[in-house]
Amino acid sequence: MKAGPIARLAALAALTVLVGATTASAADGPVRIGVLTDMSGPLSDTQGPGSVEGARMAIEDFGGTVLGRKIELVQADHQNKADVGAATAAKWFDAEDVRLIVDLGNSAVGLAVQRMAQEKDRITIATGAATSELTGKSCSPNGFHWGYDTYQFSYAAPARMVKSGLNTWFFITSDYAFGHAMENDTRKIVEAGGGKVLGSVRHPINTHDFSSYLLQAQASGAKVIALANNVADLQNTLKQAQEFNIFGSSQVPAAMVLLLVDVRAVGLKATQGTLVSTVFYWDQDEEARAFSDRFRKRMGRPPTETQAMNYSGTMHYLKAVAAAGTTDTKAVLAKMRELPVNDPMTKNATLRADGRLMRDIHMAKVKTPAESKGEWDYFTIGELIPAEQAFRPADQSPCPLLKK
Repeated sequence: MKAGPIARLAALAALTVLVGATTASAADGPVRIGVLTDMSGPLSDTQGPGSVEGARMAIEDFGGTVLGRKIELVQADHQNKADVGAATAAKWFDAEDVRLIVDLGNSAVGLAVQRMAQEKDRITIATGAATSELTGKSCSPNGFHWGYDTYQFSYAAPARMVKSGLNTWFFITSDYAFGHAMENDTRKIVEAGGGKVLGSVRHPINTHDFSSYLLQAQASGAKVIALANNVADLQNTLKQAQEFNIFGSSQVPAAMVLLLVDVRAVGLKATQGTLVSTVFYWDQDEEARAFSDRFRKRMGRPPTETQAMNYSGTMHYLKAVAAAGTTDTKAVLAKMRELPVNDPMTKNATLRADGRLMRDIHMAKVKTPAESKGEWDYFTIGELIPAEQAFRPADQSPCPLLKK
């Protein structure tokens, strides 16, 4: 039997009330932020629980509410798998109304979730993923790259090393996309500065014995042995180089992706003298030290680069929501790009159209054991590099958002 006009109007009215109630509930409910990170795998030391804590501290410092709504934090382990990361993001966006996802450590996860956020009209802030493709050919109007990236790693320290006279290089490179990109980008910088690459050798990921690679590098006579690898491979290369007494006055390491936790894992004896570029070091200035002391009381150690950037990105998002007066993605994105980024680890930074946070970075040198005054005292902070020199120039980027 067909419903009469009155019945149809009643059904429509009921539906309108239901939709209105659901919309009102979403508008009045909590503002949810997700931390999607490596909680238990190889990246968990530099990301993991500390990344969650960094975001939580930002929420607490903001006051715990925005636009009269409670701010809630959710977390998940992406297991360093792009499909797991994308599935988690889709569930958060669709079923839990998560407005922002931060961290995304692991480049494949970062790229997959950034694409998902654009499809779902939500926002991502990559603080742990390193690939500069996030703001390159895969750039998104909904995605931001807040922390270090592969362009910064391949440019900042190598350019200064060549200029100082360290002009012959040999590469030990991870044999996959990340390693190839790091070697190729760094090779261009070395050669552009008048240096010369004497050779390279590639190793499988998760290699345990680096002796043959190190001996080839030593035999090359290159002034710099460049390590285009990361995490466990980088740590093992440095440890075995120490055992073979490879590095000294005639040959020095260039570990472009050397992070705070790598120095901790390998030790100062094996890493001393290494020149690095860094987006954050816990002891870089008074304001960073004050923040890091608070973090240390919670976690028992100072924050890593990624963990500090999670605080910064989360705080900036919340400021933008407050300024926009809404959680509507388009309005918040506009405010994020309009407002300067200022916090304990970031000074007067701006967001470029491709999503790259244009922030100054520091050069740093790993201390000798004698120079270190205690646990986690690993870097001597050097010159400040302006953002325009640290990150890929807009006119060299394949990102279509920069062509408008």
